[in-house]
Amino acid sequence: MDQYIGKMLDNRYEILELIGSGGMANVYKAKCHRLNRMVAVKILKNDLAENADFRRRFRDESLAVAQLSHANIVSVYDVSRSGDTEYIVMELVDGITLKQYMERRGKMDWREALHFITQIMRALSHAHSRGIIHRDIKPQNIMVLRDGSVKVTDFGIACLASASQTLTQEALGSVHYISPEQARGDRTDARSDIYSAGVVLYEMLTGRLPFEGESAVSVAIQHLSSVPLAPREIDPDIPEALELICMKAMCANLEKRYPSADAMLEDLEKFRKNNSVDLGYIRADLEEPEDHEPTQAIPTAAIQAARKERTPAEEKKRDKKLIAIVVGGFAAALLVVFLLFKFVFSGINNNPAAQSYKVPDVLGKTVEEAQQMEGIKGVFQIEVAGSKADSNYQPGQIIEQDPKSGHVRKNNLKITVWICAKEETNLMVNVLGEDVQDAKVELTNLNLNLNVQIREVYSDEYAAGKVISSTPADGESIKKGDSILLTVSKGPETKPVTVQNYAGLSVDDAALQAENAGLTVGAHQYEYDATVPEGSVIRQSLAPKTEVAPGTEIVFTVSKGPEPSQTTEQTVTFDIPGEYLNPELGILNVEIRQDTTVVYSTTVDTTDPAAARSVSHTFTGDKGTSITVYLYINGTEVASQVVSF
Repeated sequence: MDQYIGKMLDNRYEILELIGSGGMANVYKAKCHRLNRMVAVKILKNDLAENADFRRRFRDESLAVAQLSHANIVSVYDVSRSGDTEYIVMELVDGITLKQYMERRGKMDWREALHFITQIMRALSHAHSRGIIHRDIKPQNIMVLRDGSVKVTDFGIACLASASQTLTQEALGSVHYISPEQARGDRTDARSDIYSAGVVLYEMLTGRLPFEGESAVSVAIQHLSSVPLAPREIDPDIPEALELICMKAMCANLEKRYPSADAMLEDLEKFRKNNSVDLGYIRADLEEPEDHEPTQAIPTAAIQAARKERTPAEEKKRDKKLIAIVVGGFAAALLVVFLLFKFVFSGINNNPAAQSYKVPDVLGKTVEEAQQMEGIKGVFQIEVAGSKADSNYQPGQIIEQDPKSGHVRKNNLKITVWICAKEETNLMVNVLGEDVQDAKVELTNLNLNLNVQIREVYSDEYAAGKVISSTPADGESIKKGDSILLTVSKGPETKPVTVQNYAGLSVDDAALQAENAGLTVGAHQYEYDATVPEGSVIRQSLAPKTEVAPGTEIVFTVSKGPEPSQTTEQTVTFDIPGEYLNPELGILNVEIRQDTTVVYSTTVDTTDPAAARSVSHTFTGDKGTSITVYLYINGTEVASQVVSF
């Protein structure tokens, strides 16, 4: 049995079951007893936990990841240590991995692939903006939720972009998805995540991996030196623009790859709005030829060894070829420098007296207005490169120009401009009365990257957790990046109840008053009390004048009245002593007394042989008590008995 199952971490997290295992840590389903919720707990594996420096980096980097807060990233709730156990606590996601999803679906429709990759890139954009690189982007680390949204998880080998060294000396990552720089063991940056995301997109679009091999090393070498088959060669129905985005993300040349997640998101957004958009600039970049399973370490030494496995003859031939290439390249470089020098100082038109023109400022103008400006008309050509959203300008106005105003040009009299795009407007959805979590999911699905804020208030009308109102309200315009304020009910306000003194009241009146005050009346208790009338309250479980929460239970002790007497009877018989039966004594006066009180009297004729020789009397008394009774003959005490009841 796993050593952690059933264990309690920090007297808070109860480990229930193992739900996943990665290269660095195991993931367990656990219960947080403090907040009464289910969570996922990732515990560093023992062999890694023995390294003090690794533990420190694991903790520091986990704390950095905990700063992330994004709809497409699994939230980290806590980073802690219990004894020798290093662990992080994350939200427990109800879904399956993207890998499982693809295995069930097979090759995905490109529209669905676009939906998923957009969310993945939003998650990476958020992480990169905070200096965090994932370094292990793959379908196994992406969760698909029931509502179609995705969450990137397992920042187990993430590292701070500002770190001066990589996490280990090995090329970490899953071999089919690692970037070329990871395969070489070089230091990685945000572009490594973009490459891996490109491989994920490739797999979603084509249903296959870009590179396959018999070993991890052979696959890694393909990442370094091969160009994958274009997606449209596998499936011609894939739009060309989406193929170009995928291939640019997967470009082995760092300089030609997307420089940031935001840059890739920008092209994805262009494609989403227009599936036929021309992304020719990507095609031009990629014209030149370019020189992934569980997470595992790929020794860089193995890659280098594989690349050096050549015979001495091959090495000699390769060295001669390399010298020829270097010499030829150097000569070509000298020629290019000479031509550039001639171009700059002489001009292509060989006209040293060519007129110089100062570039005017066209910002804030429409293209039509700019074309009619003095200094533009008849001199410069205005070329529109694209459009961008900018709140400082009106739609159609120029927001950026290249070259900037003030520069001087003799030739290449062209000004490239970007136009302010018309901001897309959307309408706020109606979330009134919805559970706050459902409302947040609905707003996330708008894909507007909204900043949803929560304000909690008491409400007698709405149950706790329900949305009372939203700002903006239902039907009002919203745009990408807007802040949405949801006012959420905390339920009715709970005011304390002051306990009254119910002693002496009839139990029915006391119970009615207590319930009206907000208390819960428990089962009554009963006892005899001669001082309190039957059916009235003797005492109560809550002290009078104390304040308690509504719904607190109060128990009344009710009088049953005086306790009934429990009497019994005892018959006492006295035999008349023989000395008093002498016939000469004649008539005897016989009495039975209780203390000094005569309770029975009779006469006995001693001359009569048939006269009684004993006397009896029955006494009544309470159980558990006793009395002393006496026999008197002719006024003299002759005998006594103790009567016990």
